[in-house]
Amino acid sequence: MSKENKATLEMLLCAALWSIAGILFKLIPWNGFAVAGMRSLIAGITIYICMRLMGYHYVLNRRTLIAGFFSGCTYLCFTVANKLTTSANAIVLQFTSPIFIIIYSALFFGKKPRRQDLAVVLATLFGISLFFLDQLKPGYLLGNFVAIAAGMFMAGMYVAVGEIEEEERFSGILNGQALTFLVGLPFFLLTKPEITPTAVTALLILGVFQLGLSYVLYVKASRYCPPLACCLLGAVEPLLNPVWVFLFNGEKPGVFALMGAVVVITSITVWSIFGQEKQEG
Repeated sequence: MSKENKATLEMLLCAALWSIAGILFKLIPWNGFAVAGMRSLIAGITIYICMRLMGYHYVLNRRTLIAGFFSGCTYLCFTVANKLTTSANAIVLQFTSPIFIIIYSALFFGKKPRRQDLAVVLATLFGISLFFLDQLKPGYLLGNFVAIAAGMFMAGMYVAVGEIEEEERFSGILNGQALTFLVGLPFFLLTKPEITPTAVTALLILGVFQLGLSYVLYVKASRYCPPLACCLLGAVEPLLNPVWVFLFNGEKPGVFALMGAVVVITSITVWSIFGQEKQEG
């Protein structure tokens, strides 16, 4: 198997692991920040063990701190969003991160967006508007905004780690886990959540597989899988997430939410395909 094909499989498995978050979050009746903190504690331990097994050392510098800030904010916002809105809304709205990458590139690096870039921005904003039409309750509205914030921070994470070495990329992600744990720890101590076998099992799966090993796979895949290809393969996550929630929890997204999901995922996927073709050409 070629390195490129192996990277593709790694990214697909990574996206599949990301997609199980929604259904597992529903099994943990804790405060969102407490869940995020404990999940990141387990994920951080998992990532560090994998780093050591692969011969990498922890690196602390400006680049890994910036990457850690953006990744930590991503984990926090996504976890809290899952407590404030539906899982489908949280995952698809977070998947708007490529749109914010376009915006950041234009604002901070002077890269003029192409017409197809602008088109996908408009199409995605239209898809987002459908989410708000479907969920006009205050609680859902707040959760949708937090999910969009997760997409904004995720875009910052992609930009921050895009050009750094693999050892620094691992270290930046590890910093993000540490930041999330430190923020979530006071909520865990103050709310004193009920420790049940179901909650502990779900938390272990989230920490080890959904957030820990998934990011190990992503870092490995990004060595040979270009960013646009990773973005396209990552579309497996929002496609699978509502499926798991529907099968195991019976949570059905509304009609407008489903329409918005189709618009957002289709727009970003088409943009990724055309962008990838141009890059390869």
